[in-house]
Amino acid sequence: MSRPHEHPAPTGPSTHPTTTGADVLSFGEALELLKSGERLTRAGWNGRGMWLFLVPGSTLTVQAGRPLGEAAPDLVGQTVEYRPHIDMKTVDGQIVPWVASQSDLLADDWLIVVDLEHASVIHTIESAQ
Repeated sequence: MSRPHEHPAPTGPSTHPTTTGADVLSFGEALELLKSGERLTRAGWNGRGMWLFLVPGSTLTVQAGRPLGEAAPDLVGQTVEYRPHIDMKTVDGQIVPWVASQSDLLADDWLIVVDLEHASVIHTIESAQ
């Protein structure tokens, strides 16, 4: 992994926890860390407590009365491959599927989350390796 970029200190009050002086990552570096089980956030996101995680794939049997069975009743009883994907924990505590925007893909302000309750971030990437 290449050396992370140094994030400049914010010029005003921050709504994001503990980002001042933290080493930051490109999206490519962040994606590799997601694959290894880390939780990631962006310094550029306005919402405090938002972070991403990788949901591993699995094989499951679709059941009636469960969300997938209700959304696709024609699949009830079938075994399906549920593919890995990235989800986001939102500011209000919900979990939603996440798709990167152009800004997210090009950003160099990705941070590793170490305290999920408060969304605190690691100050040095080397300590996470």
